[in-house]
Amino acid sequence: MENSQKGFIPVMLTPFSGDGAIDYAALTQLTEVYLKAGATGLFANCLSSEMFELSNDERLKVISHVIEVVDGAVPVVATGTFGGAIPGQADFVKRVNDLGTEAVIMIAGLLAEEQEADEVFDQRVFDLFDQTPGIPMGFYECPVPYKRTLNARQLQKFVESGRVIYHKDTCLDLGQIKEKLEVTAGYPKFGLYDAYMVHAVASLKAGSAGLSCIQGNYFPELIVWLCDHYNDALLAAEVNRVQQFLIDNMDVMHEVYPIVSKYFLQKRGLSISTFTRRDVGTFNNRIVKEVEALFQRYDLLRNDLDIKMLI
Repeated sequence: MENSQKGFIPVMLTPFSGDGAIDYAALTQLTEVYLKAGATGLFANCLSSEMFELSNDERLKVISHVIEVVDGAVPVVATGTFGGAIPGQADFVKRVNDLGTEAVIMIAGLLAEEQEADEVFDQRVFDLFDQTPGIPMGFYECPVPYKRTLNARQLQKFVESGRVIYHKDTCLDLGQIKEKLEVTAGYPKFGLYDAYMVHAVASLKAGSAGLSCIQGNYFPELIVWLCDHYNDALLAAEVNRVQQFLIDNMDVMHEVYPIVSKYFLQKRGLSISTFTRRDVGTFNNRIVKEVEALFQRYDLLRNDLDIKMLI
């Protein structure tokens, strides 16, 4: 596992025009940037995509557009559960699957209330499986509406069913991740993708299939570089430097996200507005200066690692 190929799956942004409409031209350009960076898959219609601020029709149009641009180059996964009764969730899962996704992603916090037991959650997952026969599925431990994480026992049961091939992990606990990896190691079609970059290298070495993080919406080629070189003894010092860079810049990349990410992509040359439908706070002068400083630090790191700037 430690020497296997690792992959980066971006949690995609949704670009908007200044009036709040989806900017499909910018979405095309953004998708192409992810692909040029070396992403091995794409996660469309996720929290970074502002999925909760999209209508069902917009969700389907965004997913369909991404799949059309990708044109089979890499698999695309996308969220298909948004709460409510299981039959309704199953219906939308089928609609997302029919677009050509590799797997339809379930939001863990929308299959049971926060106070409900794991047994209730598990029963609803299997109920959803029964009502969506044959559709490959995945989990996203999304922090909204609340973050519900799966334990190793639960994940093992779901993967053993043959229905779950993807898991975006946000538990932030390397010990828990190792437990999940241990019980799912015998299932080659399944992959756990870690979102927490503080322990990115350790997670990859432990056996994670790759990374799926918001940092890829700033510098996707750097995350791909880390997936490619995390275990390269000849580049150990450089790998440690990248890991520390991600740790040191964690706060600035999360504040008023995804506005900050869209601004960073603007500085890279992407034709994307900073408009967001989510209320994430004020993008003030202090944050602007911090993002510009981040851009300068990344440019220095990129040059030292001889990583080509895509745009």
